[in-house]
Parts: sequence; structure tokens; C-alpha cells
Amino acid sequence: MIPGMPALFKNKTIGELDWDGNIVWQWGVTAPGGAAQQHHDWARLPNGDTLVLSVLSYQIPGFTLPKQLDDAIYEVTPNGDIVWKWIAGDHLDEFGFTPEALALVRQSEHPDYLHVNNMKPLGPNHWFSEGDARFNPDNIVISSREANFTIIIEKRTGHVAWRLGPSYPPAPKGPRRLPSIIDQISGQHDPHLIPEGLAGAGNLLMFDNQGEAGFPSATLKVFPGSRALEIDPVKQQIVWEYTGSDSDAPEWTFYSSFISDARRLPNGNTLINEGMNGRFFQITPAGEIVWEYVSPYFGLQPFGPAGKKVQANAVYRAQPVPYDWAPSGTPHGERAVLPPDLTTFRVTMER
Repeated sequence: MIPGMPALFKNKTIGELDWDGNIVWQWGVTAPGGAAQQHHDWARLPNGDTLVLSVLSYQIPGFTLPKQLDDAIYEVTPNGDIVWKWIAGDHLDEFGFTPEALALVRQSEHPDYLHVNNMKPLGPNHWFSEGDARFNPDNIVISSREANFTIIIEKRTGHVAWRLGPSYPPAPKGPRRLPSIIDQISGQHDPHLIPEGLAGAGNLLMFDNQGEAGFPSATLKVFPGSRALEIDPVKQQIVWEYTGSDSDAPEWTFYSSFISDARRLPNGNTLINEGMNGRFFQITPAGEIVWEYVSPYFGLQPFGPAGKKVQANAVYRAQPVPYDWAPSGTPHGERAVLPPDLTTFRVTMER
């Protein structure tokens, strides 16, 4: 789509399969340009339509590069018709950029200038039930990794109804006390409202990567570490967070500068995907790790210098599902696994 850029958005179609691998639904032929060009996310709506996060390639007026990748959202009917669309470049003045930051955005040498990495309808929530129209269940939350902002799009008008970032105040000095102001978020992934019926319902849960991002690039800590953040979206305060130090470890022991996600579980714990390391773990509200898994599946991925393919076990997203989601009769079980004592644990090789 962009000369000199990897072909990241080349998929012709997206589809839905049943458990036997049969195609139930697919879309792409009727998409703009004859290809879905979907990326990162999509969502099935209650009315049977599908929200698709896609891209367009064109020159945005006022930008330096001859072409950009601009993020687009389509609502697609089961028959493949687009009945609603939203294009990010039409709303640049709503994203909260200062004049200086917007100048940097327009001068960016990276065609994927926003890199929207998440798109979800809000779904039922108590804020809307209590009268706050910004949180209409039909409204859509998206995340811009490159620009460090999260917004809620009003579905009816397409305008921004709620925004977090792209600018943040400095972190408070001294010991951490919650609730707290929302300090520097950078490169975030998977912001979504915690569903009704779960602990913290209605709050915004996200994975704050603390990866390099922003216009200008955010100043990050000397000791890198990611955070899982739970935010009251009305008061715009952090009400709960998790870092590596909450498990009595250095903050750099929990770090993924890209991809990753966090989801609240029915038992009140939180499932976290530390994506670049292929590590999934479940923590209590106090930060105790009660379950952990590291993906043993390595493959060639373009994470080396200049996109060189190297062996990695990175995982974009981990989603908790109940046992009964899988077909009946699917075997499963649970067995406690005790971690080894690292002071005595040794690996020996037999030749």
C-alpha cells in the first residue's frame, strides 16, 4: 500500500468459521478497493453487523509524506454492505494535539502515523444507565499507539465524546497513593470498559506498555516497566494499577513495549498478556501471581534490525474464555504447578 513499507495490511478478506472450519461469513470483495485491509480488531454487534478496523492509503492534506496509512472503521452488514464509516484523518482537530504536536504529526516520516491498535463498542455500562450519554453502549473506544491517546467516538455523529491523552501530567512524587492522577501513558493497548457483573465494572482497563511513542516522544523511566491500569473514566483517575513491583520484583520483570493486553476475570483477578515475551499470568488485586504460562511456540517474526526475522514467541492478545465456549466433549483439566527454587534449579544436557 505504501512504497518501502512492509505489507502489513494486505489481507483480502476476514471471515468467521465454525468449529469444523467451515466458512460462516466473510467480507472483503465489497470493501473499498476490493480488499478488507483489516488490522488489529473487529467486533460483532448485537444487530448482527460487524465493526471492522481497516486502513486507507492516501495523502492527507497538510502532511509531508505523499501517502499515509489512515485508520478507518466500517460497520458491515451480513450481506457485506457498509452502513457506517469513520476515518481518523477527518477528526485530527478532535484528538487533543497542541499546535506544536500537530505540526510533528504532519511532519512524521512514519506513514502509519496513528497506528490505531484497538477498537471496541462500549457495550452496556452503568455510566450510560445513570445518564452520561458519552458512554452510550453503541459508542466506540479506540486506542492510538503512536499518539498515546484513547478516545470514545460518538457513533451517532462520529465526533469524539471522551478523550484520554495525548498529553499527561508528571507522576506524583513520593510513594504511590490511589486514586491518583493519570500520569504518562505511552504506547497503550486494549483499553476497554470492564463489563457489567465484573469487579470494577464500567472502569477503563488497559495495558500501558510504556513503549516509545508520542509527538514528541514521551520521556520514559530509566528502569523500564509496563503497567496494567484501571481508570475511572468520569473522574479520570487511576483507581488500580499493577507493575512488577506489586509482585515484589523489579519493575523491568513485567515489560512489553508493544502488543499485550489485560482483562478482568469473574473471580476478581486480572489476566495479563505480556505480549512480547509470550507470557500470560493471572494476578489478584494485591498483585499476587496465582497462575502463569509462557508460550513455548516460537517462530520467525520481524523483530530484528530493519525487520529481520528472528525466533520469538510474541503473542498479540490473550482472551479469557469459559470452558463451555469450546465444543462439548473438549477435554480439559487443572493441575497445580509449583515453581522451581531458582537458587538450586539447574538444567543439565545429555550428549
